[in-house]
Formats: sequence, structure tokens, C-alpha cells
Amino acid sequence: MVSLGENKEWVDYSIGLTEEEYNSINELILRQQYFNGWFTTDNVRQALSALGSQLNEEQLEEWLKIYSYATKPKRVGVIMAGNIPLVGFHDFICVLLSGNSAVCKLSSNDKTLLPAFSKCLVQFVPDLEKRIEFSEAKMGQIDAVIATGNDNSTRYFEQYFGRYPHVFRSNRTSLAVLTGEETPEELVNLGKDIFAYFGLGCRNVSHVLIPTGFDVNRLFEAFYTLGDIINHHKYANNYDYNRAIMMMNLQNVLDNNFVLLRESKDLFSPLAMLHYQYYANQSELENYLVENKDKIQAIVGRDFIPFGEAQCPKLSDFADGVDTMEFLSRINY
Repeated sequence: MVSLGENKEWVDYSIGLTEEEYNSINELILRQQYFNGWFTTDNVRQALSALGSQLNEEQLEEWLKIYSYATKPKRVGVIMAGNIPLVGFHDFICVLLSGNSAVCKLSSNDKTLLPAFSKCLVQFVPDLEKRIEFSEAKMGQIDAVIATGNDNSTRYFEQYFGRYPHVFRSNRTSLAVLTGEETPEELVNLGKDIFAYFGLGCRNVSHVLIPTGFDVNRLFEAFYTLGDIINHHKYANNYDYNRAIMMMNLQNVLDNNFVLLRESKDLFSPLAMLHYQYYANQSELENYLVENKDKIQAIVGRDFIPFGEAQCPKLSDFADGVDTMEFLSRINY
């Protein structure tokens, strides 16, 4: 994955794939933007680099040592989102590494990457072929469910799959906490946390908490180098739409021609818009974090996830704070 993420040339079979197989996947990466306009080549490669950096023997062994392997393997339905490339990969690999079978329901927005990488995986571990299934219709017989979607999807999940042992995930987003002492480099990295994958991921920062007196222009200065994002037509359409709405409603926003900054307590912000909020003291900051803890996926800041690393979760950084491996261990008894 790392080699593909870094767009390296095939060198030899030590990578585990023939030159033909490697080039075939590389071509699939290049074609993703025609299947889904949000999946630019750079975004797909970024996802592959982030995932591949974790998938080495040392890190996998360290991560898995506290979990048990399935003594009574189950068929686990995995319903995946499609907001960013391979967003369901972590659930997929958790099911397989726990000794269970993955019955995958792919999003129509991301339906070709995971099957391609699964074929590669089977070449390394042939026994996995009978434990991987991709379903375009009903998933058939299953014993448990891991499902990711929005708040509306969760109601559907509850209705149809609530009787099974399950993990259901709904809308979450991420925020940043600034102290006012951040360096220009840290603020540039914050921009990466905001704009990576066009801001479509639940680990993308959509809200920034800043101390009273902080000069918001510092954010605009730091984000300047990321302005090419406006050249993507789908992002630009969202920017133009939200800018027009703000103008018609006579709402105050700051505008640098590729992102809108709006002062608001709302944790979720529309695409191409960033909400910011002042806090007067530590107590006010902590209260906001507590009040919104069930809606927050990740927090970026000096005392939290380092700036620029929101979209590089570790294997143990489970979505919504729910330990998927522990859940999979429980269903096997």
C-alpha cells in the first residue's frame, strides 16, 4: 500500500505483486476519480499511505497481543461508508484479524478499491478467500453487524439489524483546540486536518476553538498555500453555494476565496466552511468538549492529536471510541 500511496515504480517481486498486478492496481487508482469525483488520485494515494504505514508486522503484533482469536468464528456484516477512500478498511481488517468472516456491503461511492486489495491479500493468505465476501444485494446469513453511516442511516440500521450484536456509527466530526501560541507551521498543518479529502471525513476538523483575542487572520495566512483546493469543481460548487446562502441571509463570514470562516457554536460546518468559536478560559473550553463528546471523533491540538495527523489514525484509534476488536472478541463466546 505504501508503494502505491507514494506512487513508486514497481521494482521487483519483493513487494508481493507481479509488475502486471501492481500496474493494474495503479491504473485502478487513477480511474477512481471517474467513479467518484471526490476520489482524486492524490486523495486515494493519501489514504493508501496512511493505511500502509500501519500495516507492518511489528505494529500489528503490538496491537493484536491483547485480543483473543475467534474460537467460534462468526459471519460479520460490515456496512461501509464511502465518504473517503477505503474508509471501511479498518473494520474489514479487524474482522479478518479476529478470525471471523467479513461479509461486506460496499458504498456505491467506493466499490472497487477494497475488492482489488482483497485479491492481493488472498495471494498472501489463500485461506482468507473463504472468509471474504462482497455483497451487492442482501448479505444473507450473518451473526453480527458493524455499520457506518449518517444519523438517518442509523435508524435504518436499528430497524433491520438491531437484533444482532452490533456496532452502529452515525454522524461525527472533529475539532481543533488552539492556545494562541501555535507556530505558523502548526497552523499550516491544521489546514491539512481541515482540507484533506476536501473535508469529507469524520476526522476532518470542522470547528476550531480559539482563545479570546486570537487573530483569525493567522488562520487565513496559514491556509493560503492550500488554496488550490478551489480548483476542484465539486468543492468549488459547495463553496459558491454556501457563500451565496451567507450573503442572502446577511450573515457575517470571513472569506478568502476558497473557504468561509464563520463564528458559530455549531460543531458541524458545511463543506467549504469552517466554524470557529472563542473561549475565555479553560473551564469554558472543557465544558464545550464535554457537552459535545458524543459528536466528536477526534481533537487536534498541542495537548491532543498533533496538528497535521488527524487523518493518520493508529490501528488502536477506533472510530467513535468503540473498540471493534473487543466487540468481535465478545461475540465469539
